[in-house]
Amino acid sequence: MVEIRRSQDSFRGISSICPWKSHSRDGSSAKEMDETVSEFFRRTILKIPLTEMMTILKTWNFLSENQLQTVNFRQRKESLVQDLVLLCEENRASLNDAALLDIIYTQFHRHQKVWDVFQMSKGPGEDTDLFDMEQFKSSFKKILKRALKNVTVSFRDAEENAVWIRIAWGTQYRKPNQYKPAYVVYYSQTPYAFTSSSQLKSNLPLLGQTFETHNSTTPLQERSLGLDINMDSRIIHENKTEKERVQRVTQEIFGDYPQPRLEFAQYKLETKFKSDLNGGILAEREEPLRCLVKFSSPHLLEALKSLAPAGIADAPLSPLLTCIPNKGMNYFKIRDK
Repeated sequence: MVEIRRSQDSFRGISSICPWKSHSRDGSSAKEMDETVSEFFRRTILKIPLTEMMTILKTWNFLSENQLQTVNFRQRKESLVQDLVLLCEENRASLNDAALLDIIYTQFHRHQKVWDVFQMSKGPGEDTDLFDMEQFKSSFKKILKRALKNVTVSFRDAEENAVWIRIAWGTQYRKPNQYKPAYVVYYSQTPYAFTSSSQLKSNLPLLGQTFETHNSTTPLQERSLGLDINMDSRIIHENKTEKERVQRVTQEIFGDYPQPRLEFAQYKLETKFKSDLNGGILAEREEPLRCLVKFSSPHLLEALKSLAPAGIADAPLSPLLTCIPNKGMNYFKIRDK
């Protein structure tokens, strides 16, 4: 049985018809691209912010530099999207090309998703063998397609021996829904794989079984924090006293219960500049410095609670952060006393 845990960081069927005919930009006919693929391209490009458009398209590397130079990136977005889709048609883009573009967009915005974590390990007596990424990809796709007829799987290699996998699930009777995919990030040299939360929870066991063809899956306790991993009994905590102190202080501040869900906290600072150095323009300024600091997370209080136990921050945390649950507020003004 495969169990998962949640890590805090934070996915419409293919039925629309492409609203324009397939023609190249010079008026000549281009090889017609499947209408659902055209619509997939249109929706994917449409969600890319204009400020990131050129960067993501260059990372995709499907359209040539000369083709990109012919596009007016300052026109209305709908017109820009239409021009880019027509270029994709001219290049005879496939469903996999569109999926690759979607993976790249998701990589740029991975912090907006909630990820579940799988930890895997070899079974007793099994030797660690050399990992073949190409063989893994081929096997991964074959196993999923054997278990579920209607599914599309796409891969993109990333840095640090990671591969991004995009899975569009279908059913035995329906084609894959390209607009509600699952994303998996698998680090081949580590026992961890991360999968984005999907509305199709019933497919998680199938996903776990697919990974089991290469590793036996070590169950993880499902926790709200997802940071207290069951450690190998052979690992010794050299500073056990400090670890216990951090846990105790954290529990005293936040309690031993799930935190209320809060997505942001905002601090307005109105304070004079202070420095040990003499002189300077800011030191002589009479008006207070004003700025706005905002912390955001899909589950801010749980994220704050996890900082010290994870070794990211000292314990206890600043009272400016720990006062949020005590005062029941997430808007604060900080002024000089």
